[in-house]
Amino acid sequence: MDTSPEVHTVEDEQWMKEALAEARAAGELGEVPIGAVIVQDGEVIGRGHNLRETIQQGTSHAEITAIEAACKKTESWRLPEAVLYVTLEPCPMCAGAIVQTRIPRVVYGAADPKAGCCGTLMNLLDEPRFNHQSSVTPGILEQECAELLKQFFRELRKKKKQQKQTIKNTDN
Repeated sequence: MDTSPEVHTVEDEQWMKEALAEARAAGELGEVPIGAVIVQDGEVIGRGHNLRETIQQGTSHAEITAIEAACKKTESWRLPEAVLYVTLEPCPMCAGAIVQTRIPRVVYGAADPKAGCCGTLMNLLDEPRFNHQSSVTPGILEQECAELLKQFFRELRKKKKQQKQTIKNTDN
């Protein structure tokens, strides 16, 4: 299978906007705003966003939640005709789930310099020793995806600074 990056389409941007809506839903919950949708035959078959803080489960990444929903909808653990759209490059855990569920194509928005395993730190989706590889299309609506994350962390730092200041003021 050719796993070189694919040229993106108008549909890729459309579906990434759906993933961004999921990311915003995560942000509204106070979660890191990452969203994912899985599309097959022009239909969303799974969607998800980060829920790690909400349900205190370290594996509740957007991709995992979307994969679980897609598998439930299709009544299969294999997703060989699906495309995963996610706002942030998948981590090693999520890349492993992509390989295990046989998703043939991944489209992501922003690269993840700390944990990205679809080309940034390594590409687990192109590892020839695995029995499945996926093509990767990076950078779809990259600026919008990255800005959503930057704004979230900017606000988080601001809140922490305000909390520190409040504690400092009450101690005086």
